[in-house]
Amino acid sequence: MNVSTQNTSSSIRTRALLIAAVLLISYAYFYQGGGWNQNSRFDLVRAIIERGTLRIDAYHENTDDKAFANGHYYSDKAPGLALLAVPVAEVTKPLLRAGGVDPSSARGLVAMSYFITVFAAALPMAVACAVVFLIALQLGNDVSAAAFGALALGLATPMWAYSTLFWGHSLAGACLVLGFAFALRLRGNQSHARDVPLGFGVGLTAGWATVTEYPAAPATVTLAVLALAMVWKDGRSRRWRASMGLAMGAAACIAVLLIYQFRVFGSAFQPSYSYYPAGAFPWMKHGYMGLTYPRIDVVLKLLFGCRRGLLFVAPVALLAPFGLRWLWKQPTGRAAAAAAAAIAAYYFLFNASFRAWAAGWSYGPRYMAAGLPLLCVGLAPAWSKARPFCRSLLALAAACGICFGLMAVSTTAQPPDQFRCALVQLFWPSFWAGKLSLNQQSMLTSSEDPTGHAHGAFNLGELAGLHGIASLIPLLVVWGFAAGFWVWINRAERDTQH
Repeated sequence: MNVSTQNTSSSIRTRALLIAAVLLISYAYFYQGGGWNQNSRFDLVRAIIERGTLRIDAYHENTDDKAFANGHYYSDKAPGLALLAVPVAEVTKPLLRAGGVDPSSARGLVAMSYFITVFAAALPMAVACAVVFLIALQLGNDVSAAAFGALALGLATPMWAYSTLFWGHSLAGACLVLGFAFALRLRGNQSHARDVPLGFGVGLTAGWATVTEYPAAPATVTLAVLALAMVWKDGRSRRWRASMGLAMGAAACIAVLLIYQFRVFGSAFQPSYSYYPAGAFPWMKHGYMGLTYPRIDVVLKLLFGCRRGLLFVAPVALLAPFGLRWLWKQPTGRAAAAAAAAIAAYYFLFNASFRAWAAGWSYGPRYMAAGLPLLCVGLAPAWSKARPFCRSLLALAAACGICFGLMAVSTTAQPPDQFRCALVQLFWPSFWAGKLSLNQQSMLTSSEDPTGHAHGAFNLGELAGLHGIASLIPLLVVWGFAAGFWVWINRAERDTQH
């Protein structure tokens, strides 16, 4: 390896780390407070670390997202996110004590919920966006195109909002990206001894997406097929090694999920959504647990609607399918394009087929969220192939998505259903009036937070004593320094080449 190649590899690693760091700070800057979804998962974390049980009986009053079986309450969510957060919560407890904060106090519990959100939801997506950057380079795009795709995914789509919440969508999407990356590495693997660990990586990361969110199962299977497609022409031995690795990784995830369901419900094969209390979520009785068939009116609302439309809140996503089409035309990118498009299309159809497609209090089309990262694999080739004028439109679309996302995470990533167009009716007026961190629901129980409004949302600028829009200045400063560092890397690279 010559000096120029070494410098290029070093700058690529530096850029990937910079992307991950900027996105992690952008996510960790905001804490969204409580809500049924995150409370249900946090209750499970607390039940495990405080009482050594999977029952959330002691905490269940702070959420209606719960299952009821054998006389006890449980989280109705797949356990992947909560299980990943448990070790983070355990590490947080002594750190809080060292800082003079009682982990069992209201202040300590809010701090714990913040840190587990950062490490179990925000960090995986920040890493996934950096991986999307590397994938784009691997698929033949230049650095600027790869960076555009990664940053647009991280900041110009609803993934920014989902990564500030203790929900499963961000982790599931990140796991699918990592599985996708491991699968692509199988094709370029020169050392066949790495087939087993790479296959294991696909099985483990893609499988954990399903442990985190049950609907990820078809996407997990798609990535397994992609992994096998990467080695299929290389003979039986490579297929066998990759398959063995896949099986081991997937088996570990399946075992975790089945053991959890058996321990909780007494049946390994009945998901938690089968055990809602009587009268709760009646739409789950339609079709198979709320799934019926895609409806054209819902399809249009998911694309263009002001309430949940993807292209309304993230217009840059419009160009992603065109990028995947261009990637499909390249022989080396065909399998990757097919897998990414298939997963994105599956999530879109899933959302359009779900009876409660609007997904409660959320920003954008929440049920297709885990498919957005792979859809955005198409953004880098879209940028690469676009003419200068079209690049200007792409940049404008991304800028709009970033502005919309900033307003959402600054005010609330959980707009109430009463707003038919939250961007116009809630985000815009509240943001420019300096009314930020609107959600004052708590992740605590009623006894720990009797008013229910004492431990809600905040951003780090507010904790530092800043108010209104001024509280976002530290984040904007970080962005400015990151942009300057990126320019410095470019200049250093040009100087080295000359």
